[in-house]
Amino acid sequence: QVKLVGSGGGLVQAGGSLRLSCVASGLPFRNVAMGWFRQAPGKEREFVAAIRWTSTYSADSVKGRFTISRDNAKNTVYLQMNSLKPEDTAVYYCAASRGSDYYTVKSYDYWGQGTQVTVSS
Repeated sequence: QVKLVGSGGGLVQAGGSLRLSCVASGLPFRNVAMGWFRQAPGKEREFVAAIRWTSTYSADSVKGRFTISRDNAKNTVYLQMNSLKPEDTAVYYCAASRGSDYYTVKSYDYWGQGTQVTVSS
């Protein structure tokens, strides 16, 4: 079956960096779009970034600070997060989509378990 395992979250001070990883198995990794979403307490899950082949997409709130990348040989997608802010605090989820709408939750077919990112001020 399909499995997505995210890791790399933690506690960091504002201005710091973290790199999230998500290893996928059970799907044709190079042929699917991979995305990162986040959900803060009391808020809806929101789009952060996505990658399909070599094309990347990101939310305005993280442009210039977060970078998504993938290594098809390792079935892994990464989210490099720099210049972190307290408002980036959330549970971050990786997801896989066989569709072409990369920005919405409902477009994704598979989800990882989530990894907590906490940014202190």
